[in-house]
Amino acid sequence: MSLVTLSNLRYGHGTRLLLDGVSGSIHESERIGLVGRNGCGKSTLFKLIARVIEPDEGEVQIARSVRVGYLEQDPRLPADKTLREAAAEAFASIEIHQQELEGVFERMATADGSELDKLLLRQVAIEEAIEAAGGYAVDHKIDAALHGLGFTDDDFDIPVQKLSGGQKARLALARLLLSDPDILLLDEPTNHLDIEGRRWLEEFLAEDFKGAVIVVSHDRWLLDRVVSRIIEIDRGVLREYPGNYAAFRLLRVERMLTVERQHEKQQDKIRQEQNFIDRYKAGQRAKQARGRESRLERFKEESLIEKHSELGVMSLDLPQPPQMGDFAFVAEGISKSFGDRVCFKNLTLSARPGARIGIIGPNGAGKTTLVRTLLGDLESDTGTIKRSPRLEIGWFRQNHDHLDRTLVVWQFLQNTIRSIEGGPRASEQEARNLAGAFLFTGQEQEKAIGDLSGGERGRLVLASLIASAKNLLVLDEPTNHLDIPSAERLEESLIRFGGKADGRGGFGGVLLLISHDRALLQDLCDTIVVLDGEGNTRVFDGSYRELEARLKFERSAANERDRKSPQQPSASTQKSGAPAHGSSSVSSSANKQAKAHSLNAASNAASNTGSKKPFSNAGVASAVKPKSTMYSNWSLDKIEQRISDIGRDVRVIDESFANPKVASDNARMKKLLASREELEKEQTALEEEWVRKSG
Repeated sequence: MSLVTLSNLRYGHGTRLLLDGVSGSIHESERIGLVGRNGCGKSTLFKLIARVIEPDEGEVQIARSVRVGYLEQDPRLPADKTLREAAAEAFASIEIHQQELEGVFERMATADGSELDKLLLRQVAIEEAIEAAGGYAVDHKIDAALHGLGFTDDDFDIPVQKLSGGQKARLALARLLLSDPDILLLDEPTNHLDIEGRRWLEEFLAEDFKGAVIVVSHDRWLLDRVVSRIIEIDRGVLREYPGNYAAFRLLRVERMLTVERQHEKQQDKIRQEQNFIDRYKAGQRAKQARGRESRLERFKEESLIEKHSELGVMSLDLPQPPQMGDFAFVAEGISKSFGDRVCFKNLTLSARPGARIGIIGPNGAGKTTLVRTLLGDLESDTGTIKRSPRLEIGWFRQNHDHLDRTLVVWQFLQNTIRSIEGGPRASEQEARNLAGAFLFTGQEQEKAIGDLSGGERGRLVLASLIASAKNLLVLDEPTNHLDIPSAERLEESLIRFGGKADGRGGFGGVLLLISHDRALLQDLCDTIVVLDGEGNTRVFDGSYRELEARLKFERSAANERDRKSPQQPSASTQKSGAPAHGSSSVSSSANKQAKAHSLNAASNAASNTGSKKPFSNAGVASAVKPKSTMYSNWSLDKIEQRISDIGRDVRVIDESFANPKVASDNARMKKLLASREELEKEQTALEEEWVRKSG
């Protein structure tokens, strides 16, 4: 069933046409990712569907009784309510139904005959409406959503007017999810969520929410796990791709290559026509040449194929950083507290040339404090830190107010980056080359910094930092205001120039990445430092995906232990009458204990050299007996071989997506995507069995 139909929508802002005759439909239970460059019209399309604005031309048709829920960037919230009261307003209809039900019961006390029969029928209808709107599990649903999005029970009584901007955004998201609309329009829902909140949201959208979802997000991890169709807004038109974001990337490259070939073929034809016109416009065939010239001009106006500016990978030389010696830093047993608040304690961590370390944890856990301590901005309360005397540090922060707003893009880069030849200042051409590599077009390179958007400014600072010849880079949430193409270009530059010093050339320096961007962490980092916000730390030698599998196993083990030895939550961590929550509740005492156990049991020694097994064994709850699985009788060698085979099979499937014959066959695409999903499930089960056997 089609819930929303778009017919020939046109919408412009000033002289700029954002949507040019777009059409499409949204069906029940669909999961759609809406992508495109910043400013391409994604939020505009959402507002048109939500009927916040009207199109200049065309029509938005919404099926009868369909409720559209829209997460706005600047939500309106009741300032006179507490956080929990504001969340409960999502169930306002239930309160109205309950009041009506009480009135029905009062009238039943004195009714008889046909009037009583009518009241009994009304009672049934009201109770069915209450059940449909969330039933009698409302309190549980409210608590689960608030906990899942990062609030604790202590936050519930905070007045809305005292919440921070990020807290208000999370509250608005909770209210929208609890309202259970038929269609969810989510505009950057993960902007203010930490990794745990993002994981909860993914699970909610994939497993609990039954309606249709359209999401605009720069979170590629979420798009890969939630959506099954991608719609790209490209120069005012909609382009559809089957599958998740990973499939979209492959299919889009193939389409762009096809367009490039068509463009080159068309340019050859234009050159041939222009040669004829130039040759004969002054001779006996001048009339024929003029006619062909007129047709050529019309052809250029109506049928010209434009080559996509983003095609191709970065091919740019950057200045090499100075050597740092055998290590960047070696920290042993360090701790940092501010009063009663413990950021981290007894942490041991080292970084050698080429190390790529991701630092994750809840908002406010002390991630930036850890980096400042490691690099000497803050003193450690305990332990020792040795730093290379040849460190040259480049730091990307969120605040860019220090920039000279009068400089244009290429001038700023010329003033801040090193020359490829080793000189102290780059040439204008080097600066322009770098700007182009970071997706600034020729015209955009002439824009003053004061006229750039927040995302453009962040992209500019990142470009300058990567070309500044520093040997240690600190990136603090670098993708927060970047669109996906910009994030991918950043990632590409760091892979090329931020890799290990392994004889292949490249950066050879150290990368410290503070981020909630799981795709970025997965692709860049080989060591993950986890802070839990309560002073516990863990150093995991492996990729982010391997860490997730490890934590999933430990949560499962903790739940199994709790099942065998159930504990009642204490009054300090559970509101009276509120249900106990599972792994998505950040305030569950059992989960806090499990998290602390996992982190404290882990080895804090980070090994940046030597061979690596698929997983680190630190932190296994040895008292928990692993559950038997279908792989219980497999040897470790057999499990590792099968994991390797699955990786090969997934690569074959991914490569097949780039085949135009496959991409145009929807049935085959669905089959391949289903096979890929099954392979990933099998890999997760094998990885968990590997952890059980090697623990």
